[in-house]
Amino acid sequence: QVQLVESGGGLVQTGGSLRLSCAASGRAFSIIVMRWYRQAPGKERDMIATINWSGGSTSYADSVKGRFTVSRDNAENTVHLQMESLKPEDTAVYYCAATTISPTRPLPVNSWGQGTQVTVSS
Repeated sequence: QVQLVESGGGLVQTGGSLRLSCAASGRAFSIIVMRWYRQAPGKERDMIATINWSGGSTSYADSVKGRFTVSRDNAENTVHLQMESLKPEDTAVYYCAATTISPTRPLPVNSWGQGTQVTVSS
C-alpha cells in the first residue's frame, strides 16, 4: 500500500504564497497520476490540479489556473503545489491523491494523504 504524507500548509496573508509537498512511499509501486484536491468547510472536495507522472502533463481547475503550479520529482516520488496570489477563498484542507500500480496489485489503486490546512487571511 502506498502512503502519502503532505507538508507545507499554514497561515498566509492575502496575496502571499505557499508550497505544498506530498511524498509517496511504499514497496514496489509505480505512480500513474497524482492530484491535488481541496475541501473548504461545508463544501465538497474539489480537484484542483493533476499531473501525469510519466509525461508531466498538467491540468488545473479554473479557480486556480494561472496562480497554482503542480510539479513532480520523479526520483523522490514527490509532488509539489506552488500556490501564488492566494485569496481567502483558497482557505481549505488540501489533500494529495495518487493512482498507482504495483506487481502485486496491477489494477490502479487510489491513495490519499491526510490533508494539510491552508488558511489565507484577509
